[in-house]
Amino acid sequence: MTTPPHIADEGAELLPVATAARTRAALRTLVRPDRGLALTGIGVLVAATVVGLLVQPLLGRIVDVVADGRPAGDLTLPVVLLIAVAAVQGVTTTLGLTRVARLGETVLARLREQFVERALNLPADRLERAGSGDLTARVTGDVARVTEAVRSALPEMARSVLAIGLTLGALALLDVRFLLAALLAVPVQLLTARWYVRRAVTLYADQRVANGAQQQQLLETIGGAVTVRGHRLEERHTERGADRSRKAVDLTMRSVNLVLGFYGRLHIAEYIGLAAVLIAGFWLVRDGAVSIGTATAAALYFHSLFGPVNAALVLLDDAQSAAAGLARLVGVTDLAEQPEPKPGKPEADGKPDAGKTTPGKAAPASVPRQRVASPEAAVSVHAVSHAYGPGRPVLHEVSLTLAPGEHVALVGASGAGKSTLARIVAGVQQPTAGTVTGPTAGTVTAPAGPGGPSVVLVTQEVHVFTGTLADDLRLARPDATDDDLRAALATVDALDWAAALPEGLATVVGEGGHRLDAARAQQLALARLVLADPALAVLDEATAEAGSAGARALERSAGAALTGRTALVVAHRLTQAVAADRVVVLEAGRVVESGPHEMLRDADGPYAALWRAWSGSRAAPHP
Repeated sequence: MTTPPHIADEGAELLPVATAARTRAALRTLVRPDRGLALTGIGVLVAATVVGLLVQPLLGRIVDVVADGRPAGDLTLPVVLLIAVAAVQGVTTTLGLTRVARLGETVLARLREQFVERALNLPADRLERAGSGDLTARVTGDVARVTEAVRSALPEMARSVLAIGLTLGALALLDVRFLLAALLAVPVQLLTARWYVRRAVTLYADQRVANGAQQQQLLETIGGAVTVRGHRLEERHTERGADRSRKAVDLTMRSVNLVLGFYGRLHIAEYIGLAAVLIAGFWLVRDGAVSIGTATAAALYFHSLFGPVNAALVLLDDAQSAAAGLARLVGVTDLAEQPEPKPGKPEADGKPDAGKTTPGKAAPASVPRQRVASPEAAVSVHAVSHAYGPGRPVLHEVSLTLAPGEHVALVGASGAGKSTLARIVAGVQQPTAGTVTGPTAGTVTAPAGPGGPSVVLVTQEVHVFTGTLADDLRLARPDATDDDLRAALATVDALDWAAALPEGLATVVGEGGHRLDAARAQQLALARLVLADPALAVLDEATAEAGSAGARALERSAGAALTGRTALVVAHRLTQAVAADRVVVLEAGRVVESGPHEMLRDADGPYAALWRAWSGSRAAPHP
């Protein structure tokens, strides 16, 4: 399924949507572990439906007793049986629906866990191309749709389908001509279902995409409110938000009109079917083929179909909406399972890559990563290029080697490709071309595996998770003791303020808890780095959010966290370059200088120009 051109964001590459066949296959895979529960639930519902079908013949029996003028005592048996049928049907229906609901919740939990796990493993550049609104809409709206369908539509649909099939069989047992009369409604119902489904599939898919575009616009506007106001872009963003809202509302109204037309056609089918059964009953009773009680039972059978038939057809609305949401969720899980093809570069020998991008576990097959025992290099980047789409190159055949224990600072103007190179070295982004040999990748926000990750990336965008400070720190090392946590905090000069919190390590931080400022949040991320204890640390402007006042203190914290390990630092301030063993200068995605700070400062090259501009010195450096 493709994204409608009138809805897709201009320049955005939305996350994929799975085909109907792939969605069905994924659903079967999700249900397969609980086949026993599914069969048991359906079996109990079949028994409950069969028992319930005894109601109409018993009522017909009562009609015959009254019509024939028999003694009142003849009514005792059918009345007692009706009470017994009601009791048995109630118990079995409850048991069957409970099992079906349990099946649905189990499958739903499995789907959620799978989606979250694989969404977290998506390449960072892929998420950037799609925009956060698309993923947010899937996490919220699509998951909610599927949840609603599982909890309400699935049990009702199972019961309705069983009731329809068994009731039609009961009509045939009374007299096949009653069944033929009832089937006159089927063509209208099938045409109605076909009319609805053909329109609903595309409409609900478009609606999900429109909602994602609307959320993306709101996130961009609110998140960048300061910039929007600073550049007087309020009107433009308001118009853009209103336009996307109008598209979402228009699609919603179209879906409402579709549902109204759907109900109207169903009422016509009910009238045709009931009229046909009543007429058939009249003729059969007049000819003596059946009794009045049998004709009554046939009419009651058809009338009892109103509920399950309408429910099954109406649930097509929920089913189509849930199917559209499920296809979007499966599209994300499939994307995480397979590596993205490199743009503009065919796969070797026509065979797809065997690996996949999984930060914290394994690196892309096209970027070989392994623990390197050679003392010559901890990380080796060879001829790495990267582009965010056709015609948008960021890196051009960059080669870089980091010796064990070496601290290398990346410097350059904004847009030079520093952050892109850092993410590629950390293993969280796949390059367009080239290879990276080094440790396996990990992140400070993901739980460490046995022995911890070999690479940790710390960026300026640090998230403080809701929970205690201790739990937040243990994301990097779940088995860490309180003493380990205090030692990590002490390493980055954060123990004093952490101990001063109302409940110390047990203080709740994050959303709704004790708020940490930017500098403390960054120290928390650096403490996670210490706990993870990686061989290679990559810092992408990790001190940028501290502001001038806390910059020096945070740089000291970062220096302490990097002690004893290989480090690649995207320098926000050139004081970080001064402290590094080597400085690498990037310009327009290319390495233009490399060497110690003092040598580059005196070389009168690009780094010297950056140093003069940053330090405010007007004197030209001596060669």
